[in-house]
Amino acid sequence: MYAIIVTGGKQYKVEEGKTIFVEKLDAKQGDKVTFDKVVLVGGEDTKIGTPFVDGAAVKGTVEKQGKEKRVVAFKYKPKKHTHTKQGHRQPYTKVTIDKINA
Repeated sequence: MYAIIVTGGKQYKVEEGKTIFVEKLDAKQGDKVTFDKVVLVGGEDTKIGTPFVDGAAVKGTVEKQGKEKRVVAFKYKPKKHTHTKQGHRQPYTKVTIDKINA
């Protein structure tokens, strides 16, 4: 059984026991999280939501809070001796899916 959930403005295909990396959630390591915005539940009988499936939820456990690798933006203006270097590390939450309730 699998499901497609919406969190952080993105959609993720999840299965029980799998690990996903989502946009940062306000939860600590070891906390239980519930995703109520389920767009589709697939398996033996597929349920498609309009826009979300009624009564469906996905439960998971927060494994880790972290930051992705650094992305560097470098801007310069030719012949002006002007340059700017900027780095960014996007925060994420690592979640292990425990149960899909359809």
